[in-house]
Amino acid sequence: MSVGHTEVTGGGPEPAGPAGLSCAEDCGVRDVQDRLGDKWTVHVVVELAGGVRRFSELQRLVPGISQRMLTLTLRRLERDGLVTRTVHPTVPPQVEYELTATGRDLTGLVGALVDWSLAHRGAIADARRAYDEGRRP
Repeated sequence: MSVGHTEVTGGGPEPAGPAGLSCAEDCGVRDVQDRLGDKWTVHVVVELAGGVRRFSELQRLVPGISQRMLTLTLRRLERDGLVTRTVHPTVPPQVEYELTATGRDLTGLVGALVDWSLAHRGAIADARRAYDEGRRP
């Protein structure tokens, strides 16, 4: 082995995850998980689950999101087929966003994640406090 050697060896098969699934390298799931795991996507999907929203309405409903980040998030969701964008020919143009059937299908999972987060936020806060104080289990 040379100094420049960087190959990982002797790994064997990747351990199975939930339901016995494994994903060596990139099995086509990683980019979808990256999209759903970004800072703003879940917030935008939650708000769009309530129905059609205008851009300015979404910006008000998602605290802390900048105009640029909302634009990027909506473009990515549109590209992934989760959101449709409709431009009405008015002056100024009125733009509305809505979840597609695939996006609506995602809301059940997002809702479950939100419910889990609400149910466990106290335990997570306690665990963080204990960890920060050096009281690790």
